[in-house]
Amino acid sequence: MTFLRTNRGTTARLRTAVLVALPVLALSVACGGGDDGAGGTRKDEAIADVPQPPTAGTTKDADRPSAPPAGKSAFYDAQMKYVQCMRLKGGYKDFPDPKLSGYLDWVKVEKIASRPGQNEAYKGGKNQVCAPEMQAAFAVEPERDEQKGYESLLAHAKCMRDNGVSRFTNPTMSGGRAQPGGDPNPASPVLDPGSPSYKKAREACQSKLIDSVEGMQ
Repeated sequence: MTFLRTNRGTTARLRTAVLVALPVLALSVACGGGDDGAGGTRKDEAIADVPQPPTAGTTKDADRPSAPPAGKSAFYDAQMKYVQCMRLKGGYKDFPDPKLSGYLDWVKVEKIASRPGQNEAYKGGKNQVCAPEMQAAFAVEPERDEQKGYESLLAHAKCMRDNGVSRFTNPTMSGGRAQPGGDPNPASPVLDPGSPSYKKAREACQSKLIDSVEGMQ
């Protein structure tokens, strides 16, 4: 997979491509009702409040704390492992810590990736050595609120236009998922993210993006 950084729209497509390429992990829970027992009491109701000891050899839930530390989660922990890999093996000693939400700090990541020959910061480091850790983090990412993400992207797009980038397009919804806006012609960009006016607008509008969509447009 080759990543070329040309503009923010390209950045969004690169990360989207990574997401699409990952296997979709689905968890299913089977819910069955027991027969009514004597006296009208259901079997499952009779034992509902009896704690069950962990099965021998099962540690996934037993080892997990009842509540994660403030600001931390399995997603954060997985992202931290990815960050550590990027620093130790991926060739990016200054790769930033994830935010407390678990999402990467894309503003800082983009600054690193914008350096000449450094766009591997987007794809798991040199030779994608940290791809397994990146995939593990994606696998435990919390379900996104797509409507909330769309509203955030829309507010950002409007802010960009209000701050002088008049051709910045709105996001869209496709298949129930928020799709970023930005350059009206990504295949042949008409916006220059490197221009002083664009950078000034981005800085002014950065706060409009929530963590789950930061860096998408």
